[in-house]
Amino acid sequence: MNLLDILRLECIRVPLGHAEKKAIIDELVDLLCSVHKIARADELRQAVWSREQTRTTGIGQGLAIPHGKSEACDDLMLAIGKPAQPVDFQSIDRQPVKLVVLLVSPPDQTSRHIQALARISRLMTQDDFREAVYNATSAEEIYRLFEQYESSTAQR
Repeated sequence: MNLLDILRLECIRVPLGHAEKKAIIDELVDLLCSVHKIARADELRQAVWSREQTRTTGIGQGLAIPHGKSEACDDLMLAIGKPAQPVDFQSIDRQPVKLVVLLVSPPDQTSRHIQALARISRLMTQDDFREAVYNATSAEEIYRLFEQYESSTAQR
């Protein structure tokens, strides 16, 4: 899976306008809905927030990957937000979050949803990439980092 197939530059926000977990999730869902013309934003927000309440998606090392499945969307979609300051996301390592990657999909795309989660997680375990993303100052810079990563892995 190539993350650029589901990520658009317009779906990256640097910096995020909010600094609290639920507001950040809502902001990223609203961004996706705006860019992808999704009419049922409330439904999508509820799906992601319900999943977040079952267990934190703050997976550690400054990353959170809130995600959810909903009939409100018709394809796998990705949005990325970088808070102006690190945010408490109740992460498993108790460290603040520096990057939030939102993933949503319809219920019938479980396999692709899991593949995307795994790809994002694997990518963010690479120290050089993770630090470059955390130091990025624009959406364009983050998008270029993903482009570089995807083109380098495609050549392997």
